[in-house]
Amino acid sequence: MIPISVCIIGKNEEQHIENCLVPLASYPFEIVYVDTGSEDRTKELAAKHGAAIYDFAWIDDFSAARNFAMEKASHNMVLFLDCDEYLTELDETALYDIAQTHGEGVGRLLRNNYFEANGTPTNYPDRVERLFSKKRFHYTGIIHEQVVALKDDSSLYERYDLPLTVDHAGYSDKETMRKKAERNNELLFRELKKKPEDPYLYFQIGQSYNAIRDYENAYMNYKKSFALPLNPYEPWVQIMATAYLNALNHTGRSREAVRFFEPIYAHFANDANFYCSMGNAYLNLHPPKPLNAMAEYLKALQCQTAREEGANTFIPYYNIGLVNEMMRNPDTALTFYERAAELGFAPAVEKVKEMKPT
Repeated sequence: MIPISVCIIGKNEEQHIENCLVPLASYPFEIVYVDTGSEDRTKELAAKHGAAIYDFAWIDDFSAARNFAMEKASHNMVLFLDCDEYLTELDETALYDIAQTHGEGVGRLLRNNYFEANGTPTNYPDRVERLFSKKRFHYTGIIHEQVVALKDDSSLYERYDLPLTVDHAGYSDKETMRKKAERNNELLFRELKKKPEDPYLYFQIGQSYNAIRDYENAYMNYKKSFALPLNPYEPWVQIMATAYLNALNHTGRSREAVRFFEPIYAHFANDANFYCSMGNAYLNLHPPKPLNAMAEYLKALQCQTAREEGANTFIPYYNIGLVNEMMRNPDTALTFYERAAELGFAPAVEKVKEMKPT
């Protein structure tokens, strides 16, 4: 087995640190915890669960803290977790096998992000890059740091999926999200003064606004990012495409969304969330294009990510129901509403009650 060091950085995380560390105890990982100035019991609790504790004087740079954690790791292969990420599934044998086979690339864990949408507890799953060789890669960027190759500072490298899943609790508290967004944007705007032509910074500023549902400011920053030279196949650009679509829809700019994305559709048509957002744009047009929307929702249902738990499972069913109701096919609409209701989507439950009174 290739030994692995789990690296975690944090500050004032006593609410989360034990939930993060306890599931790791069953595995032969070295645990490296780097503290950036806690004033609570975080370090005490981390030590209680076997972590090696190191202090790092905070310099407003998350990459610097993560790279410091790598320096303290005894092993070459490092796996990064955040304090509010809790291990839920791991195939240990498969993890070590895949780390051996893909040692020159970067492994992506599956992260379940929990939040509330339309009154329904929701999970948005995504893949994030967290396992790699510290001899080959490091972090750059003061915030929302990126993994890049040491030899050429490139982010174009092999990416592979890990048999490892975590639950992410960080999106569940609105006040915490607001404070985090304010902190993040303070750092990002400072960095933007140094690099005003960096599309990644505009993307991350947009993400901060998006997290607190300030869609107008999210829209403006995503638009600035897309106006700059970028590679559409970079993972973060793929993420931004769907986020930009959502911001356009939320701010009444669905016609702009369709005009912008139709010519470049092929670059991003590989994700259930993108299909759903594109379908929403077609439905929001005046007049709407229900058949175009239906095609997008059907693609979402056929997409691999739609088979993972999350909003992109019940939303296509619900919206296909909406389209059929618009097209005066109530029986078909009810069938799809019932499927979305079975998956726990509250608006679908109400639709079923409305169309099928007891």
